[in-house]
Amino acid sequence: MVRKLAAAALVVGGVLACPGAATAEPAAADTAAANPDAWRFQAATYGWLISVSGSTTSHGQTVDTNASFIDLLQKSDSLIGYMGYLEADKGPVGVYADFVFTKMGFTTSQAAYRNPLPGLKLSGTANAALTMQMFIVELGGVHELARWGGDGSGATRLEAVGGLRYWNVNLVGTFDALLTADTTRFNLSRSGGFALADSGTTAWVDPLVGLRLRHQLAPNQTITLRGDIGGFNLQNSLSWQAIAVYSYDWQMSGYRIAALAGFRALGVTYNSGSGATAFGLNEVFYGPVLGASVRF
Repeated sequence: MVRKLAAAALVVGGVLACPGAATAEPAAADTAAANPDAWRFQAATYGWLISVSGSTTSHGQTVDTNASFIDLLQKSDSLIGYMGYLEADKGPVGVYADFVFTKMGFTTSQAAYRNPLPGLKLSGTANAALTMQMFIVELGGVHELARWGGDGSGATRLEAVGGLRYWNVNLVGTFDALLTADTTRFNLSRSGGFALADSGTTAWVDPLVGLRLRHQLAPNQTITLRGDIGGFNLQNSLSWQAIAVYSYDWQMSGYRIAALAGFRALGVTYNSGSGATAFGLNEVFYGPVLGASVRF
């Protein structure tokens, strides 16, 4: 029941105009034509059906992760997610904010302990052998670089994207620790028969730059593509993102609502510390996005 409620929370959360997937271009075009300096606003709620591939490190203990959304949904009691997107545009420029919170639990069938110690193995009896809690906030701006085909059907816009991506991550690895296990040199805490590799909260900020391309297929249909790269190893981090979203909207009184569907992939490499203090997140998060937006 918990898993079903978690899945419902994730999916009902909607999709995105994903970091930058603006929709309802006809309404925006009409508004711009009437008043080029008018503000246009968009709000979206979305669900990201996340799959994970990569590895994590906490207290020097590295765990390889490879799990689909279905795997996590079926075998984890800790999968939840909350996502939202906001954008405000005026003329050729705009600002946006994107929020992601998710907590994922991995079982021993989805995680592999890379550097095992004698008497220490990922727990098959705990609720989750590895728990990853992640909060991501992206703040940035967009600026139109070029436009082809006017404002109607067939119009295409190319925009520059720039901003900051804030990461807040907590990793907890749960191990079945026998009496012979030497956990002290890795600063692993004990709780009953378990040894916990709790990373605590690790946070950092990546600058990012990218491009967004929007093409209007028809008066009420839009395809948005976006790619960006961030981090640039300024804080031992490198991140990238790729998004493709299709939207279909309906004209209402004074605003437009849109249904959205697409795909999002977000990759990150971040490493800090060494030995018993080593922390690492080397993951790719990917999967479909589904949801709705309103633009006015």
